[in-house]
Amino acid sequence: MRTVLAALCLIVAFTFGATVRAQTGAAVVGKGPGVVGGAQTVKVTATITKIDASTHEVTLKGPKGHEVTLQLSPEVKNFAQMKVGDTVTAEYVEALTLELKKGGKAVVGRTEQSGAATAKPGEKPAGLAGRQLTVVADVMAVDSATQTVTLKGPKQTVDVKVADPEQFKLIKVGDQVEAKYTEALAIAVEAAPARK
Repeated sequence: MRTVLAALCLIVAFTFGATVRAQTGAAVVGKGPGVVGGAQTVKVTATITKIDASTHEVTLKGPKGHEVTLQLSPEVKNFAQMKVGDTVTAEYVEALTLELKKGGKAVVGRTEQSGAATAKPGEKPAGLAGRQLTVVADVMAVDSATQTVTLKGPKQTVDVKVADPEQFKLIKVGDQVEAKYTEALAIAVEAAPARK
């Protein structure tokens, strides 16, 4: 289900590009000694202009009039509930948090959690999918001349420039950094407004 939702969102976003009114925003969600994080949201809305049940295709129109036809997977539940004029909204959220772990006692590694949900039978099509990836890496080197930290994770070693001098001062060889990347995608079809 996650693959279907992600593909639908990406197709809508890339096809309409600048023609769809996408609401985006980025904000620092947390900053303190040894902690920093950020998040971004993208929301895309389009209207269903045509449905072909025999081919499982739906044509969507963005606010500036551009159209795209998508062939939906048979996995899309409640296809028959969609009607011309309904609104399709896709919202994608991603966030990254980095946290310094003094003394480094955790196991270097990578873990992933994910989940998904879909609409109940008889409802308009909708779905939600998300995942969280956590990586723990060891601080192997600290270069004060370039304000760079070398991190060794479970699969690779990377050099990271730390822009904030106060945060950089906190990092020592032997510490660890825990990175949490979270992403979620929600797609919903809403009934067209009633005509008066």
